[in-house]
Amino acid sequence: MKHTLILAFLLWTTFSSFSQDKKEMNAEVTTYYFIRHAEKDRSDAKEKNPHLNADGLKRAEHWSSILGKIHFDAVYSTDYYRTKETAQPTADKNNLSVLMYQPQSNTVIEEILKNTKGKTVLIVGHSNTIPSFVNAVIGQKKYEDIDDNNNGNLYIVTIIGDTIADQVLTIN
Repeated sequence: MKHTLILAFLLWTTFSSFSQDKKEMNAEVTTYYFIRHAEKDRSDAKEKNPHLNADGLKRAEHWSSILGKIHFDAVYSTDYYRTKETAQPTADKNNLSVLMYQPQSNTVIEEILKNTKGKTVLIVGHSNTIPSFVNAVIGQKKYEDIDDNNNGNLYIVTIIGDTIADQVLTIN
């Protein structure tokens, strides 16, 4: 009897484990890539919506090369020249239009998350909006604002079922 109970327990745990693995294998995979805009033109301190400077244009192309093997389903940007100009080369490589979003709105963030489930998405924002967006996606306050001189952080968040994995790389 004891052996039968042990065998039944082993079979139950094995099959429930396989069932869990099967659920994970069938779960949708959603991946977000978050970057801050590239270097902006700082020649006019009063300009609230500057374009990218020459280094920023090079970095935008560099991001496009770094992310070149990734097929994006959507590219989002805030409605500023510097973010749109950063996003555009990657959008072009994927034959996509850049979609605008308002980062201060939790409703907009929730809408983006709902509309992009199961997709691979690039989101371009600012030193204070990208970390807070990443924090909203992962459900914890893990990342602080990006230093003003840092235009090279790449945040990657992957969601498979109920599992969320995140990492940040600095690419200069």
